[in-house]
Amino acid sequence: MKVLINHFKKALYAFVFIAFSSSFAGSYDDFFKAIERDDATTVAKLIARGFDVNTVGPTGLHGLLLALNTSSSKVLAVLLDAPGIQAEQRNPNDESALMLAALAGKREVCERLIALDADVNKTGWTPLHYAATAGRADIVKLLLDHYAYIDAESPNQTTPLMMAAMYGNTATVSALLVAGADAHLRNQKGLSALDFAKASGREEIYKLIAQKL
Repeated sequence: MKVLINHFKKALYAFVFIAFSSSFAGSYDDFFKAIERDDATTVAKLIARGFDVNTVGPTGLHGLLLALNTSSSKVLAVLLDAPGIQAEQRNPNDESALMLAALAGKREVCERLIALDADVNKTGWTPLHYAATAGRADIVKLLLDHYAYIDAESPNQTTPLMMAAMYGNTATVSALLVAGADAHLRNQKGLSALDFAKASGREEIYKLIAQKL
């Protein structure tokens, strides 16, 4: 009789495990497909049912990063409000949600991520580099207001000012210079922000930086 009971328990456990696994697999697929469709209703329902909002998807991306990549703004709003959301997740290229939001010019999203303890001063390429590259002067100021290191060095010692000089705009370069960015710094190739401005053929930016030397 005891053997029969033990056998029954094992069978019951196996059934529960299989049912749970099948349910999770279905929720997993539904969650990430809903993000790609910007289906906020489905995402909210799955979170309410207990789906882990920090689960990594089949492409290796956290839901927050996937929402940013696919411009799923409705889902993004739901995820940012979700209890327990971890703002400091990275994609395989070591890009954080704050970096991607800064690059895309999503100031309100940046504000929410910072409030959720996203790392303003992550090592390597930083959110400030990305904001400067994209010419997002307002986000540059936001990051600096939250103590972003103005002369942060990328792995090859390129600073946000250098990126702004090459790819950004006058407003972004001006914001960095006014805030105290060091125009004398050089990267591993010996290039300064002035060199970047010259290489990009931006005369106005070149003159702006030259005034600080």
